[in-house]
Amino acid sequence: MKAKQVLRVLAAPLVLGGLLAATTRFNANAQPQGGPQGRRNFDPAQFQQMMMDRLREAFEVKNDDEWKIIQERLQKVMDARMAGMAFSGGMGMPGMGRPPGGGGRGFMGGAPSPEADALQQAVEAKASAQDLKDKLAKFREARKANEAKLEAAQEELRQVLSVKQEAIAALSGLVK
Repeated sequence: MKAKQVLRVLAAPLVLGGLLAATTRFNANAQPQGGPQGRRNFDPAQFQQMMMDRLREAFEVKNDDEWKIIQERLQKVMDARMAGMAFSGGMGMPGMGRPPGGGGRGFMGGAPSPEADALQQAVEAKASAQDLKDKLAKFREARKANEAKLEAAQEELRQVLSVKQEAIAALSGLVK
């Protein structure tokens, strides 16, 4: 594989993050709140398919049956990573994925975790120290469970990859 192709694959997770962040500037009615008008037509499913196609090319998978197995496991990793973003920093901070006072969106436009939402609401409501402590414990427990889910998905993916494919996946941030 050419170095240029590997660089495209490695940049895909960063580009995905940037594009998803850009889509959070639009409200439910798709009215722009900033940024170029052309971003309204961003299709996450189409972008994800392009990313999968690039990974298949980078992994040099020619057999459709082999790719189906790898793709299913890649999808589990990507889904777990997106779910984990609901636990990422910046919740409730202006410009960091969620408007102050809630707003129904999680980090990078995804649904917030119920635990993150409850904790955010408790902080905003100036809840008692005990209530904050309880919600923080639930938040950490849910985040830890999601991290375990991600690690399990990464391990399942790693088991079906060749050493070269694993190296590309590791450089892309898909596996540890």
